[in-house]
Amino acid sequence: MASIVAGMASSHAFTLVDPDSWDRRRERNRGGYRHRYGVDPPVLPAVTEKLALETPDARQERYRRIRAGLDSLREAARRKRLDAIVVIGADQDENFTEANLPQIAIYQGGEFHTTERGEGGRRRGTRYPCHPGLARDLLHGLVEREFDVASCGSFPRDELLSHAHGPVLQTVTPEAHVPVVLVFVNAIHLPAISPGRCYRLGQAVREIVCEGRSAERVALYASGGLSHFTAGYPWPHYRGAHAYGSISEEFDAGLLRHMREGQGRKLADLTSDDLLEHGNIELRSWITVLGALGDARPELLCYEPFYSALMGMGVAYWDLE
Repeated sequence: MASIVAGMASSHAFTLVDPDSWDRRRERNRGGYRHRYGVDPPVLPAVTEKLALETPDARQERYRRIRAGLDSLREAARRKRLDAIVVIGADQDENFTEANLPQIAIYQGGEFHTTERGEGGRRRGTRYPCHPGLARDLLHGLVEREFDVASCGSFPRDELLSHAHGPVLQTVTPEAHVPVVLVFVNAIHLPAISPGRCYRLGQAVREIVCEGRSAERVALYASGGLSHFTAGYPWPHYRGAHAYGSISEEFDAGLLRHMREGQGRKLADLTSDDLLEHGNIELRSWITVLGALGDARPELLCYEPFYSALMGMGVAYWDLE
């Protein structure tokens, strides 16, 4: 009988690279804001004060917990003898553009290549196999359960550009030894799918996996969050008190508390406005996975707010065996 044997979740972007590169990346992000809005991003004095405390040594010391968490996910992906890993995240004008912005999409194509971005531009990365049987089961099963899901049959040049998916795979399964199913859940374009709908999506995913025979041992991976306000944030829709570079630490703490207590279902009660107000629009991927995990408590859950990385970083692991 098929089953979900593990749940995994992490932030991405700065989370997946060494702190030595954060200053350069933060300046590029500021440049993105400047290019988009024609002015430098406003920075609150409180954010500037927090930044001053994050010396290079302090960053490295605190980042050790995040790095260890990612190492644990990589080891679990090897140890669990997975037949498939389903990676859930938000595309951010990368593979999907304003010409076509689905709320939910599942990749139905063959193998794909990740992309690696460096100082010299973009280059072709690792080739990953897909799990077409499970992707097909999820597409058909979700549509039968009245989820309107887009089917993505191919990427131009077979390149996965989404930074919520590719870098996570390169971090957790660098040898590309586990077949992949790519699920895209809209987060940055308003209107976006509600938290409650995301939770029900996760519940449906669990039903479909457990009913199917195409993959016996499946892991779900949520990529995104936690709170962050960066150049790509939907600022035209934001009316809250935070500004560029803020981290909603108290709100994050409440989310983590529910997860630690095995009450992930409480995140389904959040509204889209809650996520927008607190910099947690990407939490939709976590909520989707929580819907599939039920009341399971995480074996690993670490969090660090890094103002020098523009984000509250989190890593989580649930062992369902």
